[in-house]
Amino acid sequence: MMPPLSNFKRFDVRDLIRQGIEPFPEIHQRVATLGANDGLLIVAPFLPSPLVEKLASEGFAAKVERGPGSNWRVYFWREDR
Repeated sequence: MMPPLSNFKRFDVRDLIRQGIEPFPEIHQRVATLGANDGLLIVAPFLPSPLVEKLASEGFAAKVERGPGSNWRVYFWREDR
């Protein structure tokens, strides 16, 4: 079950990507610290399908939303075990 939106920390990776910096290490570090009722909201300039698949394989659920313009919002949280 998805945690309340107030429990999500926002991480906007658009500037990192514009600078040519791969944001995955930072994203991975942030999701690794999530508690049972916490989440991470990623704001990206494109749909990060490989990220969703990778984190799903590590036990994270995701909800994807189209944001304004070409932006995407992806919510990640730990699946109930």
